[in-house]
Amino acid sequence: MFTSPSQIIFSINGLNIYWYGIIMALAIAVGTLVSDWIGAKYFELKKEIIIDMAPYLIIFGIIGARIYYCLMDFNFYAKFPSEILALRHGGISIHGAIIGGIIGLIIFAKRHNLSIKKLCDVSCIGLVLGQSIGRWGNFFNSEAYGTPTNLPWKLYIAPQYRQIPFQDTEFFHPTFLYESILDLTIFGLLLYFVKTSKFKKKGNLALLYLVMYSFARIIVESCRIDSVRYIFGLPVAIVVSAGIIVLSAILFYINNKKVTE
Repeated sequence: MFTSPSQIIFSINGLNIYWYGIIMALAIAVGTLVSDWIGAKYFELKKEIIIDMAPYLIIFGIIGARIYYCLMDFNFYAKFPSEILALRHGGISIHGAIIGGIIGLIIFAKRHNLSIKKLCDVSCIGLVLGQSIGRWGNFFNSEAYGTPTNLPWKLYIAPQYRQIPFQDTEFFHPTFLYESILDLTIFGLLLYFVKTSKFKKKGNLALLYLVMYSFARIIVESCRIDSVRYIFGLPVAIVVSAGIIVLSAILFYINNKKVTE
């Protein structure tokens, strides 16, 4: 059984230090360092090029993640606009982070005359590892949990964090853990592809990441109960993920039909 101990690690002069922020910072740092190592070892990139690119990915990624999340719950943030900047309360979207990160990556690549596809391939490996780590922030925030369950690995959610229809329910699926494990599996597969030179054409790894992660997200999202927007009776995240799978598969086919760069 899992139980979130607290959102706050400690306080300094009344300033609360949150687990969520620490874990997200750790996820970004580990993902960046791993991508930088892989880029230098397997992609012939200069050492620390990914570290130099990280501020672009982080800034644009955070902006994209927050804008996307706020748009998904537009009515709430329209009424309480001050909450838009309250990142300490949680509320970011990986789909928005990916979109924002790609914009930052393109800007960096253009400024330094680097291959956009290669940078995408290198970045996605560290990204999915960072996602695996970052999902534990949801654990400490008692959020992004699944449907009720009594399985041995059930997650206890305190009453104040329960969804309204489940106020009398104590235990839920730890969907943060499911996605963390799936993300770690994807990281292992991508690293295997790199080491064995499979799918070595530029752009392939990034597209495979999008397909695999989107499948993982559909699996996890089908178990969650906190979606704020639905399309055709399905959570927006599932619809978006399905669209990403279709688009990425088409781009993968096109990318491998072209003459090798």
